[in-house]
Amino acid sequence: MIKIVTRKYLGKQNVYDIGVEHDHNFAIQNGLIASNCFNKSHSTAYGYVTYQTAYLKANYPLEYMAALLTANSGDTDKVQRYITNCTNMGISIDPPDINRSGVDFTPTLGKILFGFSAVRNVGQNAIACILEARNETGFKSLADFCDRVDLRAVNRRTLESLIYCGAFDKIEPNRQQLINDLELVYDWAQSRAKDRASGQGNLLDLLGDGFSSTPNKRANNAFETAPKSKPVMDLPPQKKLQMEKELLGFYVSDHPLKSLRQIAPLLTPINLSQLGEQREETRLCAVVMLNNVKKVVTKKGEQMAILQIEDLTTQSEAVVFPKTYERISSLLQVDTRLIIWGKVDRRDEQTQFILEDAEPVETVQMVMVELNPQQAGNMDYLHHLKTILQDHSVDKEKAKMPVIGIIQTENSRKLVRLGWQFCVQDSRITVQALQNASFHAHIKSLTGS
Repeated sequence: MIKIVTRKYLGKQNVYDIGVEHDHNFAIQNGLIASNCFNKSHSTAYGYVTYQTAYLKANYPLEYMAALLTANSGDTDKVQRYITNCTNMGISIDPPDINRSGVDFTPTLGKILFGFSAVRNVGQNAIACILEARNETGFKSLADFCDRVDLRAVNRRTLESLIYCGAFDKIEPNRQQLINDLELVYDWAQSRAKDRASGQGNLLDLLGDGFSSTPNKRANNAFETAPKSKPVMDLPPQKKLQMEKELLGFYVSDHPLKSLRQIAPLLTPINLSQLGEQREETRLCAVVMLNNVKKVVTKKGEQMAILQIEDLTTQSEAVVFPKTYERISSLLQVDTRLIIWGKVDRRDEQTQFILEDAEPVETVQMVMVELNPQQAGNMDYLHHLKTILQDHSVDKEKAKMPVIGIIQTENSRKLVRLGWQFCVQDSRITVQALQNASFHAHIKSLTGS
């Protein structure tokens, strides 16, 4: 074993491969040795595993992706990337289901079902207890579940996690109602468990044979006597997704950015998973969810921030320097959808996004210009359009609103984003100027596209 005690930058140097021609597996012409080669047994094993993997993915995609998700369930970034791959392959991911889920990700009915082991606060003992108590008919209600499982293994915190992540949605979709009921049902089930342990039971139990210590021999309708809280409204969709993210590590039943999937590629030529492939100082735009804001004070006493952002492909980090932070700090609220502008920066072999501006997606107003094929091919017409747009994008620091061209034919409709040099500062004033020049232009909000 060795350790590096010092390192020194030597600039650009020639690199030579050292090998023995007769013992090397891949000698090439003129007596040269190929680089990065393995011996025959090693390369054969890699080739064989690669073939097996490719065969399974091509012929058993559902089973293959389920196994891949299970093997990487502890790595949130990889799981999110694989879930995106599943979506692109047409494979749906179902949230945990108290009556169907197993320990791991499971292929079922053409979908992949979340396993209990991927839910936070749900331990192996709790999972084993749930699977043991669940029979062919499954659990009929929250009270039925609490009455049949061992509440010493499945505690209140575990139950709250299962409710918030959607595991009980097929039984009762109102998660807030289940949380309120849990306060009463949990105590009711504990009381019944104590009575069974002490050999006591109530009249209803005796009449229905619900006093039996064997779960499958208890009264089938004993849970109907469980107390319930007053009816309440369900949690807002955004709150549901927020709890899913907290407990599963990512959104499953939906994603706040899914509704923007069709229009986002027009605004963002790449996604966050491709950030590392871009050249330094490349200027980019992205539609993201803001997951976390870490405020930092510089040596000069100025405030800046490090953001955790994500899109439909992966999570990443963005840095907001003091001048930008002072201008947009009010917009940096956790769990908001933003369209951000910035550039790629590499430091210590890591790629990060330097954020220069941001706007909530709800306030983004795109300029839509309708063109027929003849207008799209008329250089004078396009030059006139270019001149008007440039007149409204003089201040490049403030000109952020995108312009989208709509090329309409009899049988098709194509959307084309004009270059970022044609972004405008005020969408309404620009549209008015275009309409005055006889262009068919209008405003379209990003969320309404």
